[in-house]
Amino acid sequence: MEFINRLRNLVRGEEGQDLLEYALLVALIALVAVAAITLTGTNVKTIFEQIAAKLVTPAA
Repeated sequence: MEFINRLRNLVRGEEGQDLLEYALLVALIALVAVAAITLTGTNVKTIFEQIAAKLVTPAA
């Protein structure tokens, strides 16, 4: 019976909601960070490919 009361208090309590909000916020920040890093990596790769295409191999 005490276990059921604890569960009810946990559901009604605001601490669980705060924790969920922080978890969602962290997940959103992580998602944006991964997207930004992926986009930046793609752009850097394109820049290096353009530079490599313009380089001339030295004559032997």
